[in-house]
Amino acid sequence: MLILLFFLLGACISVLSGFFGVGGGFILTPLLMLFGYSPIEAVTTSLLFTLGTSFSGITTHIKLKNILWKNGIILGISGIASTQLARPFVMFLENRGLDEWVIPIFYIILLSYFAMKMFKQGKKSAENENKQPISPSIIKMIFIGAFAGFVSTTLGVGGGFIIVPLSVAFLGFEPKKAIGTSLFTIFLIVPVAFLSYAFTVSINYKVSLLLVAGGLIGSSFGAKLTRYYENKEISLLLSGIYIATLTSVILKLVNLSIVGLVLLGCFILYFFVHSILKVQRYKANLKGSA
Repeated sequence: MLILLFFLLGACISVLSGFFGVGGGFILTPLLMLFGYSPIEAVTTSLLFTLGTSFSGITTHIKLKNILWKNGIILGISGIASTQLARPFVMFLENRGLDEWVIPIFYIILLSYFAMKMFKQGKKSAENENKQPISPSIIKMIFIGAFAGFVSTTLGVGGGFIIVPLSVAFLGFEPKKAIGTSLFTIFLIVPVAFLSYAFTVSINYKVSLLLVAGGLIGSSFGAKLTRYYENKEISLLLSGIYIATLTSVILKLVNLSIVGLVLLGCFILYFFVHSILKVQRYKANLKGSA
């Protein structure tokens, strides 16, 4: 039963990963902490999972032509460099017993900011949303990549939940391009981040591989779902999942982990039901116009 649970969990999170352009770690890390994993174990396990989901999602986004390769390389190289600064910071926190509350609080601050950013983006007109600069600032890309790499290693996330909203807000990428480019950047950053922990942190590789196995199935499907959504809708849904994850982390800090799990589960269920209905309506419209 436990084997099936982690496999399905990996599959569900990876669908969200492919759809939103995040590695899945920003959902998995707090979930594992809700399940009782220590922050450092949750971080390392999530990085391994993110590596699998980002690779799977990239293949689909390549076909959809959603990846801005040059921009992704700049973001990725700066992110890789900053991963080396984050690991000593995390080990410092763990050695002093500060990781149990510093990491969740870091999550709360970041999720609050990006939830607000993507909600505002979703409220913008379609005309403004789709404007994209021909040559985004390299300095901005370096800063965003470095910040994402640091957060990736600190929180056990791919960095996509940072790259996507910042790319939309400050680089002018339309959400679908930001998502595809984010997954490519994550695939560059995460292996370095994972290896920085792998030799010193003990994790349950059986659970990790079950999560990855489920993840390899779902990420490509999630990427394909973006075809059925407008950019505006994707921004609003991304804001929603940030808020749900943020609330679950806060509830965990006040010893209401079960309530947090239920809340996050409800949002994930809403996303899947909404997506199924949307795909069905799209196909019905195609038949009606044929």
